[in-house]
Amino acid sequence: MARNYREEYQHWLDSPALSEEEWKELDSISDDDKEIESRFFAPLEFGTAGLRGTMKLGLHHMNVHIIRHATQAFANVICAEGDEAKRRGIVIAHDCRLNGETFAREAACVMAANGVRVRIFESLRPTPELSFAVLFYGAAAGLNVTASHNPKEYNGYKVYWSDGAQLPPHKADAIAKQMEAIDIFTGFKTCDFDKAVDSGLIEILGEETDEAFLEQVMAQAIDKKVVQEVADDFKVVYTPFHGCGYKLVPEALARLGLKHVYPVPEQMVIDGNFPTVASPNPENPEGFYLAVDLAKKVGSDLIIGTDPDSDRIGTMVRVGDEYKVITGNQMGVLLLDYIIQAKKATGTMPANPGAVSSIVSTGMARAVCEANGVHFEDTFTGFKFMAERVAEWEAAKSYKYIFAFEESYGYMVGDYVRDKDAVTASMLVAEMAASYHKKGMTLMDAVNALYEKYGYFGEKTLNLVMPGLDGLQKMQQLMKELRENPPTEIGGQEVIRIRDYSDGSIFVLGLGKIGKTPISGSNVLYFELADGSSFIVRPSGTEPKIKVYLLVRGEDAGQCAKKLAAYNEFAETLGK
Repeated sequence: MARNYREEYQHWLDSPALSEEEWKELDSISDDDKEIESRFFAPLEFGTAGLRGTMKLGLHHMNVHIIRHATQAFANVICAEGDEAKRRGIVIAHDCRLNGETFAREAACVMAANGVRVRIFESLRPTPELSFAVLFYGAAAGLNVTASHNPKEYNGYKVYWSDGAQLPPHKADAIAKQMEAIDIFTGFKTCDFDKAVDSGLIEILGEETDEAFLEQVMAQAIDKKVVQEVADDFKVVYTPFHGCGYKLVPEALARLGLKHVYPVPEQMVIDGNFPTVASPNPENPEGFYLAVDLAKKVGSDLIIGTDPDSDRIGTMVRVGDEYKVITGNQMGVLLLDYIIQAKKATGTMPANPGAVSSIVSTGMARAVCEANGVHFEDTFTGFKFMAERVAEWEAAKSYKYIFAFEESYGYMVGDYVRDKDAVTASMLVAEMAASYHKKGMTLMDAVNALYEKYGYFGEKTLNLVMPGLDGLQKMQQLMKELRENPPTEIGGQEVIRIRDYSDGSIFVLGLGKIGKTPISGSNVLYFELADGSSFIVRPSGTEPKIKVYLLVRGEDAGQCAKKLAAYNEFAETLGK
């Protein structure tokens, strides 16, 4: 029978597995019932993105006990596949976060003790390189200790299967079930790390894997000649935000042929405290202040920033004397259009090309594909779903994907990764920017030219933050209310259809259910408005917030801005 939070707290206090320091930490909150409840009310939920939470002692946080517990469950699932899966083993990586190396090594020891072969990187590595290594070594699974762009208090446990993509739902469910059956303190096996290395159970990966990965990254360059033609005067500033991109991104840019790459010195320092930024998220322009200062000093044309695990990329471009943000949606469309045009120009476009994006990303992607004879499909948010769609195309020999992206600054190309990849994206963005530079255009000029060519689109994402135990309940209540009493109009526009992706139902108010969506199984509500705009609501899978996506189309930029303002006003009333 499940323990209540007070019983769970006592179970931890009584465990001989706690160190004296850990015991003192828990004993110090013995009179704080609210704090005890927040730490022990429930375990972190294991989903397709694995685990993510703040680093504290307790059932609902990230700590070595949770790492060992989850890893034993993961090991059980791998072992259930048979001896061949154990022999193929697992690749383990970590990013720059506090406790990253400790958590990764703890996981390696549990896997090795269960007879699962372990390959672990010698030090921090980008998330896409982990995805690559799973495929490159033919491993059965992968694990990355990362919390991506979350604040410094967070860490996470991101899991991959043999296809190099994040876990499919049925595998995540299998691990979650194993976790329910295993005692957190006594149910795992472990071993000594150094002895496991000496015996060959754990193998250390280093530069040989970096080189194999970079070889694939550079193979994605479409037109290196154009970079050489502008290399003498084209300049790029780069920041890894204290994280994993510090080594491979500048190397990829140098191999592309760029002569003037200026890393931000203060942010090239590896530090999980992220001392120079409030948030290491490339979606937040304020984090680029040091990069902007350096860009102004050296006269840079482009700024590239990658998040701590180097799977997402943010960019700014020079417009006059200032630097302006290129949004995730704009960059997705820029790259999509550039890849199409450059592949056509160089004769490298495959037969039956296809592109993939998420249902919450800009509708402009479909417009670009339709105008250029490229097949387009959308999926749920998350690259595991896009990777799954690409794999389906490959199995059916129907379409050859050339690009996949989502609005939250993630981009994927090539067959050597099955996740978003800021190393390759940085190289391609630099090549694309160099190509436009040769034409006397910035990437902002290019965005405006694409609007003229394909039509005007506008997007905005709002985050309705709802922290704590009360926040989880508020998030659930808001989704429940929107389902039971959906709005009939939003921002003065009639709601003409509602897609509920939890079960795939399509509704028309007053008529009821009229059809079914091609995909289902995600907690997303999609309101279609009379003017062709979309108003989408979904709880974040990794943070305590509801995300609201506004997607509009208009006759010009001004009309798009007006629509976004009206729908934004409505969105801000939700949850109040």
